[in-house]
Amino acid sequence: MRGKVKIQEIADFAGVSKFAVSRALSGKNGVSERTREMIMKAAGQLGYFKNNEPARFTGELNEHEDMKRSGTIVVLFPNVRYQNRDSVYWGPVFDGVNARLSQRGMDIITLTEPSGEHVFSLLKPEAIQGVITIGSVSTQILLDIKRMNIPVVMIDHSDPALHCDTVFSDNFSCVQELMTKLISKGYRKFQYVGSINDAPSYFERWLAFRTTLESYQIELNQDPQLIGPDAQDMYLLFSKIKLGELPEVFVCAHDVNARYLIEELNKLQIQVPEQCAVTGYDNTCDNYPILATVNVNKELLGMRAVDQILWRILNPSSSYEKKLIYGDIIIRDAYAHPIASMETVM
Repeated sequence: MRGKVKIQEIADFAGVSKFAVSRALSGKNGVSERTREMIMKAAGQLGYFKNNEPARFTGELNEHEDMKRSGTIVVLFPNVRYQNRDSVYWGPVFDGVNARLSQRGMDIITLTEPSGEHVFSLLKPEAIQGVITIGSVSTQILLDIKRMNIPVVMIDHSDPALHCDTVFSDNFSCVQELMTKLISKGYRKFQYVGSINDAPSYFERWLAFRTTLESYQIELNQDPQLIGPDAQDMYLLFSKIKLGELPEVFVCAHDVNARYLIEELNKLQIQVPEQCAVTGYDNTCDNYPILATVNVNKELLGMRAVDQILWRILNPSSSYEKKLIYGDIIIRDAYAHPIASMETVM
């Protein structure tokens, strides 16, 4: 077995000084929040936080009975990138968590905008059964949760700093099926749009996009700017690049991305779907000409996270699990881009 990860290894991997790594890991001032978060992620990827994790075992498993239980679950719902109750995506996820906890008779404490260090210092770990996180959570907050040594389930997020159970939409399989349907309709020229490093789900969707093209021997001519950090801001993105030959389909990381893309294309006098088609994911913008999307059962994501936290409470030493919820592929032929060749490969 390899030994403990050294500070210098993290510094070399992250491309920063040993001093910066030391300050970040100890929680001291002297590095920016962005650099601290990057160092924490690098440390997690190298296994720095694994050293004190207990050994897992696969033995007899306990099942929670279909009855009400007592106790309190903390639901961490940080307002990051519109992660709030008003969101057409995140709101229903929270509703699913809340409804399921109510069915099980569990008390709920909701933290919506945690700030500062050691956000859980005022909570008594012995009074909390577990923590469910919804959406993106900073590595520093996850490390605070880890110190509580209680069960955790993350919805639509993962971080190498904290190994725990997760619940995701089946991003890879759904985009793979969506792409296969598009290819079967004759489309051959694609561009992916979305910051692929902004969330694990977006990266998985990008991998499915790329893998499906390769499996059908379709050349990938991806513009790197369309998957970089500026892809979150469509106005900024299109002010920097010059669109050359339009693809037949822009495949966006999610529906909100697709909506902004369509609006910016219209400003450039590029009509959708007459000149190109646009797809999304999550099915949250059905009043826009989005050719295809994936309808995610958002409430079910929340409900299954509650089921998993209750199961984890009874089986604290079993191996961590990743649950995948499959979505329904929606194709809206009314928004199809009229392409010259309609040959299929299916």
